[in-house]
Amino acid sequence: MEIISTLWTEGITRPMLNMLVVLYTILFSQMGLAIIVLTGIIRLVTMPLTLKQLRQMKAMSDLQPKIKEIQDRDARDRSRVSQETFKLYREAGVSPFGCLGPMIIQMPILIGLFRVLIQVVFSRPDNLVGLSEKMYTWIPMAPIFSAAPLHPGFLWLDLAENPSVNANPANVLIPSLVFVSTWVQQKMTMQPSTDPRQAGNQAMMLWLMPLMIAFFSITLPSGLALYWTTSNLIGIAIQYFITGGWGPLFPFFPP
Repeated sequence: MEIISTLWTEGITRPMLNMLVVLYTILFSQMGLAIIVLTGIIRLVTMPLTLKQLRQMKAMSDLQPKIKEIQDRDARDRSRVSQETFKLYREAGVSPFGCLGPMIIQMPILIGLFRVLIQVVFSRPDNLVGLSEKMYTWIPMAPIFSAAPLHPGFLWLDLAENPSVNANPANVLIPSLVFVSTWVQQKMTMQPSTDPRQAGNQAMMLWLMPLMIAFFSITLPSGLALYWTTSNLIGIAIQYFITGGWGPLFPFFPP
C-alpha cells in the first residue's frame, strides 16, 4: 500500500499541485485560468491516446456494414454473431474497449485535482508552510509566497466550494455546462450501431452519463466542473477537426 500511495503522490497529485501553483503565479493569480491551462496541458499530454481512440472509432464505424451482414446472416444464433463480430474486430486490429482509454485516464486526474484544490486553496497563512513542503525544491518560492494566499475566485465561482453551498442563481450554469458539453462530446464520438439492443443502450448512456456527471458537479468543488467542461470543449474541437465538421451530432435525437 505504501508503494501505491507513493506512486499516487509522486505520479499524480504532486506534479499537478506544483503545475497548478506555478500557473496560478504566472497567470495573474487567477485560479480559474490556471485550471484551464492545466487542462490544456493534460489534453496535450494525452493527445496520442485520444487520437488512438478516434482511429479505433473510425475503424469500428467502417466495419458496421460487415457487422450488419453477419447479424442478418446469423440472426437466429446470437452466439455465432458475437463470435464472428469479435473475429472481424480482431482481423481489423480494433477493440470495442479501445474507446474507454481517455475516460479511464480522466478518473485519477479528477480525483487528483480534487485533492490538489483542497491543498492549494486555504484561508490560514500557516497552511502556506505545508504547501511549500509539497513544492519541488527547484521551483523558486518567492513569487509563490508573494501571491499567497491563493484565491479560489473565478468569475462568479468559488472554485474550492461546490455550487450547492450558496444560493447564487448563476450556479445553475455549472451543471448545465457540464451536462451540455458532456452530451455533445458523447454524441460526436458515439458510433451508430446496427444492433437494435446496442443502439438502445447507446441512447440510454447518451443521456444517463451526462446527467450523472452534472449531478456530481453540484456536490463537488466548482474547480472540477471547470476542468471537466474545459476538457470536453477541447475534446469537441479535436473531434470536429478529425471528422471534418459537426456531422456526428446529427440527428440530435436518433430514432
